[in-house]
Amino acid sequence: MFNQITPELMDDLTYRWMHLQAHLKAAGADALVVSSNVNNYYVSGRIFMGHAIIPAEGAPLFCVRRPVGLKGECVREMRKMEQIPELLAEVGIRMPARVLIENDELSYSEWTRLAAVFPGAVSGNGSALLRQCRMVKSPYEVRIMKKTGQRHADVISRFPSVYEPGMTDHEWAVEMYHVMLKAGNLGQFRIAGSTMEAFMGTILAGDNGGACSPYDFALGGAGLNPSLPVGQSNIKMEEGMAVLVDIAGNFYGYITDCSRVFGIGKLAQKAYDAHQVSIDIRAAIMEAGKPGVPAEDLYNLALQMAEKAGFADCFMGAQQKAKFVGHGTGIVINELPILGVRSKDIMAEGMTIALEPKFVIPGTGAVGVEDTLLVTATGMENLTPAPSEIITL
Repeated sequence: MFNQITPELMDDLTYRWMHLQAHLKAAGADALVVSSNVNNYYVSGRIFMGHAIIPAEGAPLFCVRRPVGLKGECVREMRKMEQIPELLAEVGIRMPARVLIENDELSYSEWTRLAAVFPGAVSGNGSALLRQCRMVKSPYEVRIMKKTGQRHADVISRFPSVYEPGMTDHEWAVEMYHVMLKAGNLGQFRIAGSTMEAFMGTILAGDNGGACSPYDFALGGAGLNPSLPVGQSNIKMEEGMAVLVDIAGNFYGYITDCSRVFGIGKLAQKAYDAHQVSIDIRAAIMEAGKPGVPAEDLYNLALQMAEKAGFADCFMGAQQKAKFVGHGTGIVINELPILGVRSKDIMAEGMTIALEPKFVIPGTGAVGVEDTLLVTATGMENLTPAPSEIITL
């Protein structure tokens, strides 16, 4: 199909196309049009400008607007999307009577123009279908996530080496970003949705760990500027502060999420106790998180353990509490499933989930572990096996 691509990836792309086609048939649709960077990467193995048309049966068509080296019998160059009908005819794909388009990713003008390419066809929203398919990782994607997680954990072990007493949270963040980039991190922190932004991750020192943010992260932080109100706030790190470091790993196009806590000297005992509860929650959810288990049940398990330990008041935030304890991750940091209140997701083998039971201790800061976990037939496997204890700096 594609030239200049490994047989392993080609086999996996074929697997993904078949997975999408099964969902298309179940939805009663004839074709799916993929347009966004994230989903073009998912269906082709690379970013390109243009559209992928996945029919309910048969080989897909990739319509490329700018040359990127994507070649093969299923690839055609085009200047504008209005050429799609003639390109479909050229490869023997019939015009669809019901077509799904990425409504959630396109502007209104883009959607209107693309829908007009299929005159007479009923248009539906394909965004949810794509999210559902990406929720369960293919065998190749699982291997990439495992490779990423191990590399991520290895880099985290180097963070203390670039800490110096008297630093601000931002000064240490810059040094840690440098370590990550030197290790091969691509620097891209992809987030689904137009109202979520960040740069590689967040570093939360002291009471900034409980500062409210307009973004839907588990913990936010005030940030450095109102234009990016999340993360470190340029405060000096002092004795007794907990510093939660949450920098994403993106070395091969897929993202692992892992947080670890560092203490500036000795912390309040309550911080160590709450941190241990987080580790205990992780162990319990790793055991309970088997295929077929409702995601909401895992959130409730975490909440019950926090309440039993006496930490319900500071679980998942202070003034503003997150109503989830985990989320899927992959090409973007916030994929399905959601381990949270009213989640309808059901655990399935091949899901990769960032589990983040965190606590905010007033006067000390945020504590707790976050790891990317793989759902297997017998439970969950930790893909980011960095040491879990609070590391004293």
